[in-house]
Amino acid sequence: MNSLIWIAAACALTYLPLSPRPASTARTALKTASVALLALFAALSGSASLLILALALCAMGDALLSRESETSFMAGIGAFAAGHLAYIALFLSHPTSNVALIFDHPGYVWSLILLGIVAATLLAPRAGDLKVAVLAYIPIILGMGITVLALPDTGALRWAMPAAMAFIASDLILATEKFLLPANHPALRITPYLIWPLYWGAQAGFLIAFT
Repeated sequence: MNSLIWIAAACALTYLPLSPRPASTARTALKTASVALLALFAALSGSASLLILALALCAMGDALLSRESETSFMAGIGAFAAGHLAYIALFLSHPTSNVALIFDHPGYVWSLILLGIVAATLLAPRAGDLKVAVLAYIPIILGMGITVLALPDTGALRWAMPAAMAFIASDLILATEKFLLPANHPALRITPYLIWPLYWGAQAGFLIAFT
């Protein structure tokens, strides 16, 4: 069964050089399989149903976003938003979860809130028809980043916090890439190679934390 992890990692590594390229069947298949196989591993390992659901929803989001149309992008945002809600439920329902722990990190919480305000201010005028979806997505992913603090920093759960931070970072870079940078900006040569390792690493981190 561990072979699923290695196959997922191989798919993720193979997808990386394809990430800046136009949509294709191979690109969609590799991107989707990279996370779908993690969901399958979680299911076969008897992991929490919310972890399986979150990974499956994110794999669906990957499939949709890989097509690069406005309609699929909207649907992809919806799938990822649902995935983040599943992660929030996973964090808060874990047997060791303690909401009071969140208040032990006021600096981190307020930093995320400030980040959300800045992101919404910058993205709202530039998101066009996607404005409502983008603005609805921001508090959901930041909520994921805050509720992960309810988990104790012990054992495998130590992976949850850096995974959440990596997920937020990948989405922040993606939003900057899609909405804020002009089409010919030199940073666009680098951003795909930052987004994908952060994102897939986040999903793998959550798998390690909860399996």
